[in-house]
Amino acid sequence: QVQLVESGGGLVQAGASLRLSCRVSGRTFSIIAMAWFRQAPGKEREFVASQRWIGIISDGNSYADSVKGRFTISRDNTKNTLHLQMNSLKPEDTAVYYCAASPKTNPPVRANEYDFWGQGTQVTVSS
Repeated sequence: QVQLVESGGGLVQAGASLRLSCRVSGRTFSIIAMAWFRQAPGKEREFVASQRWIGIISDGNSYADSVKGRFTISRDNTKNTLHLQMNSLKPEDTAVYYCAASPKTNPPVRANEYDFWGQGTQVTVSS
């Protein structure tokens, strides 16, 4: 099994920045695809960003159009942690943000293709 624990959410004003973290533990050798999703009230869970983990290499960063240029996905190998740096936050970014992992080679953009999920962290952006 793989355990994912998110942190770093909070309440900020529009234009501010936040950095989310996802600590990964367990059978991490089985993971290739890592991703961030978000879910706003009354909406479906949507893809935000993804990255491939192959050994100590991380590549293949991909982003949803709505966050491209503002969000950056990255990995800290020393702490086995996935990050999401979020800049220029907008009220429409308000959601619960989830970290997800999958053994699939090419990171999927559909939530139902991920096997492991964290508990989520709330991000609220006020106008």
